[in-house]
Amino acid sequence: MGMIRINNLRVHTFNGVLPEERRNGQQLALDIAIKYPIETKVRHDDVHETINYAEVRAITDEFVTTHSYKLIESLANHLLTALLDHFPTVETINVKIRKYSVPMPGIFDDVEIEVEGAPHAK
Repeated sequence: MGMIRINNLRVHTFNGVLPEERRNGQQLALDIAIKYPIETKVRHDDVHETINYAEVRAITDEFVTTHSYKLIESLANHLLTALLDHFPTVETINVKIRKYSVPMPGIFDDVEIEVEGAPHAK
């Protein structure tokens, strides 16, 4: 089974629990992995036979920059649903969201949320 991946897509959003996060915004990074039967579906070198990753990026960017949640878990779940609704021919979609500016003590690079799902009707 083929995989289409967009790695480390950076977006500026206004998500977070604290009022400062929602007011000032912050950068999030997303990885999107789409399981799709490339081996059997892409036969004619035609973008219409595959999942157009430019379209995946555009939908993701539009969704993430126009929706605001307190939790990146909620953002991940709702984005996953939007992508699955838009691309019903995929096997599964996996979304990872990394948040770098996390207001908690400690030394760490980021906090990451990961969700995965499949379309309801095939």
